[in-house]
Amino acid sequence: MNYSIIVPVFNRPDEVDELLQSLCQQELKDFEVIIVEDGSKKPCKDVCDKYAGILDLHYYFKDNSGPGQSRNYGAERARGEWLIVLDSDVVLPPGYLKSVDDQTHLQPLPKGTGVDASAAPDSVKSASSPSSQGGAEGWVSFGGPDAAHPSFTPVQKAISYSMTSFFTTGGIRGGKGKKLDKFFPRSFNMGIRREVYAELGGFSRMRFGEDIDFSYRIVEAGYKTALIPEAWVWHKRRTDFRKFFRQVYNSGIARINLEKRHPGTLKLVHLLPTVFTLGVIGLLLVSLLGVLSSILIGFWGIVVAMLSLTPLLLYSGLILVDSSIRNRSLWVGLLSVPAAFVQLMGYGLGFIESWWKRCVLKKDEFQAFEKNFYK
Repeated sequence: MNYSIIVPVFNRPDEVDELLQSLCQQELKDFEVIIVEDGSKKPCKDVCDKYAGILDLHYYFKDNSGPGQSRNYGAERARGEWLIVLDSDVVLPPGYLKSVDDQTHLQPLPKGTGVDASAAPDSVKSASSPSSQGGAEGWVSFGGPDAAHPSFTPVQKAISYSMTSFFTTGGIRGGKGKKLDKFFPRSFNMGIRREVYAELGGFSRMRFGEDIDFSYRIVEAGYKTALIPEAWVWHKRRTDFRKFFRQVYNSGIARINLEKRHPGTLKLVHLLPTVFTLGVIGLLLVSLLGVLSSILIGFWGIVVAMLSLTPLLLYSGLILVDSSIRNRSLWVGLLSVPAAFVQLMGYGLGFIESWWKRCVLKKDEFQAFEKNFYK
């Protein structure tokens, strides 16, 4: 068997139904599906039972331990040569696996893995020092971009825009065009050779950023990763701005933790949301002071207030126009403005909190964010 698709699930039966439907429509049929229910109170067992005779589907229920450890649990039981990790909130176009297969069959088995390719990983051991033999011939791990399906709500489309646009993330997550940072596979759409997964110990116990941590460890072990632009998925992401804020806030927290684990991985592009956040706060404060000072200096106070808001208005206009054109919807364009501010400022605020706790107060990873980590 070539492919094992591993999906951790937590209280998302409806999403799993849509994902499994899309897997039934794949042109390529040589795959198994492993659903790992991570202690859900709303399990998807009944949903999975509907596809038992259609897909090579294996359902497991376990105590809650977080998505990374649930992926490891699925990897221990996988039989495929390649492990494909997906989030439960993605839907695959019919040609997804065919696009993956067109590329993976060209990749020879890497040297120096120290693991027999024919042997299933009976256990995913905790990562020690990774192999330093970087004898990778070709790449051993891949990722693909994501997009918004036409059926997604306007809010979901706006969130998708904010996560993939050059004007918000530099385009590093969109999978198209020139990137400001090296591509690292993310767990919503990530593949890796099974023997390399086992050698590196799978996902760590990080609560946030565990997928980037794994990608870093793959590269640090001397292996190569790749972007397959044709292996894209529809990614629903979050359904409202409150949930989206929490997601990107946690991503900001993760960035400092990743730098602590992998020194030198913090790049300029990762600092931009924090700079943006401080800039927005500063401009709003100047505007407020201008309004208050208008009581004393009259017209010039209002001028100062308006001028301080001009950069924010220009940026908002840029987002509005670009998103409206890309999504062919003025309403999505309008929603993309708050989505962009939530994305950048949520990340920036999480980054600042993490920097304060980890770099100033010198707390360790779990001590600083004890409530946010799985034990």
